[in-house]
Amino acid sequence: MYVNAQKKNDRKTIGNLQLHITYLSSDKLEGRRTGAPGEQLAAAYISTQMQQIGLSPKGDDGFVQTFIVKESREPATACTMTINEDHLLAGSQFIPLPFSAVKSAKGEVIPNVNEPDNIWLINAKEMDTDTHKSMLEQYLQQTQVAAKSGATGVIFYNGKEAPAAVLQWLEQNPPATSIPAVWVNNDVSKKLSADDANGFQINMQVAFKPIKRTGTNVIGYIDNKAPKTIIIGAHYDHLGFGEDKNSTAKVLYHGADDNASGTAALLEIARMLKASHLHNNNFVIIAFSGKQQGLYGSKYFASHSTVDLTQVNYMINLDHIGRLDQAYGLQIGGIGTSPGWAAIIQQAATKETHLVYDSSGVGPSDHTSFYRKNIPVLYFFTGIDSDSLQSDDSADKINYEGTLSVVKLVYDIVDKTNEMNKLAFTSTREPLNTGSTTLSGKMMNK
Repeated sequence: MYVNAQKKNDRKTIGNLQLHITYLSSDKLEGRRTGAPGEQLAAAYISTQMQQIGLSPKGDDGFVQTFIVKESREPATACTMTINEDHLLAGSQFIPLPFSAVKSAKGEVIPNVNEPDNIWLINAKEMDTDTHKSMLEQYLQQTQVAAKSGATGVIFYNGKEAPAAVLQWLEQNPPATSIPAVWVNNDVSKKLSADDANGFQINMQVAFKPIKRTGTNVIGYIDNKAPKTIIIGAHYDHLGFGEDKNSTAKVLYHGADDNASGTAALLEIARMLKASHLHNNNFVIIAFSGKQQGLYGSKYFASHSTVDLTQVNYMINLDHIGRLDQAYGLQIGGIGTSPGWAAIIQQAATKETHLVYDSSGVGPSDHTSFYRKNIPVLYFFTGIDSDSLQSDDSADKINYEGTLSVVKLVYDIVDKTNEMNKLAFTSTREPLNTGSTTLSGKMMNK
């Protein structure tokens, strides 16, 4: 009777995992890039699921908590440039440099002749480069020299940078120069350096528009009126169309394993906990965004928590848990962050799952933000396949039975700690992945 009921529950959990992962990694969500419309669709989906499970909202505004990922600039509509009769496209054919003055400049420019009171053309290939300085610093230095020599503007051509890299420079705030300065791409560079070029009528206007990129954490709560709280989290953002990878190719990154798998498991664990008898801890269920940009969401929550962090018992993080392979094993990081973890996990683990332990509380995922607050952490991870950071990280490649086993293990760990006192915190070595020990039901080596 119990076995049949358990199988029925497992089938329901697997069905829910498939439902969540399929939606979150669908084309509709466009890769869930932080701050993009697809991220907002994902946040709305997660909020709805939390509400249906019966979680209470624990964000700053309902279930959501917003945070700034970065403040930057982009070429404004008024940012224009023409060469002879050709109107160039701002942001791709030409990009104003971050130190550029917000001014206009025009003139009849002759190649290889840089005169006072005119726009200068500077060939990046012929610059005396300084290996101790970045190209942005060297462009700034050249512009300062040109301004002192009477140039009214500067155009850098034949640079090796991709447009995406130059656009990222707009996130920086170097000292401003007194003249406008722009970078042009390869196609425009070929025109400016053509052997038969006699002269160019150039008209340029630099203008910037400030932009603010925000991310959204989604936070639910199970209030058991308990003195201790457990945080369980997973990031739901992914790479979008690869905009943050400095690539000009527009490729959709679906992110089924990274990290729709962890998000789906998070929701199913929340559903199980809401229906459980485990009432000696409260539970914060949090889906982070901004992980791909540097753990922005978890860092923000850890510094602007909607619960008292001094009462937090421990934090569990689920990231890349959809490709369980017994040969590789289930990686569990953070074992050394509490002296109680080893015994707890041994009690909860099954012989069917090959476990690989690492003691460090620091790693490339959101548990690090809580370890930095002296909170014991665990980090669950099934490894990165060759395609799990590529565009074909799709829902059909997920090991759903394996993901279910991770869900059940996390639940069992929570179960084992239900009657225990608040776990003690211990600091661990850094960095991650040095001295880890592979185990199958054996005590790990701290």
